[in-house]
Amino acid sequence: METKGGFYISQIKQLQDRIFERMLNENGIEISGGQGRILFVLWKRDHLTISEISEQTSLAKNTVSVVVDGMVRKGIVERETNPSNRRQTIISLTDYAQSMREQYEVVSRQMNQLFYQGFSEQEQKEFESFLARILKTLTKNCN
Repeated sequence: METKGGFYISQIKQLQDRIFERMLNENGIEISGGQGRILFVLWKRDHLTISEISEQTSLAKNTVSVVVDGMVRKGIVERETNPSNRRQTIISLTDYAQSMREQYEVVSRQMNQLFYQGFSEQEQKEFESFLARILKTLTKNCN
């Protein structure tokens, strides 16, 4: 049996990223998809290490580091040395990043409405359940 799940997921991700970035820009939020993923994680729990952000976003550590560099230059996050472990760098939100949160969440809700347009609530739950199973399997086999 020929399957196309991975192909569809890749296409959906590409389109979703482009549409979401456009929606953010239209609402005055000029950040990339990677920056948005990092912000989303930091809005849930601020003051994380690169490793923690990497784990929670599924982005490679070197990718997180490069994206964070750009975010520091834009004044979105700050880097600080962990006083209890000088080898670690802690990434923290700036006031500017905090001020973006509400509008980002509005755009995120709009994106979710578009994403699930035509789906019943039950179909959404089933779909997300299948995706969670795939993610769990891939995560186990990634290491």
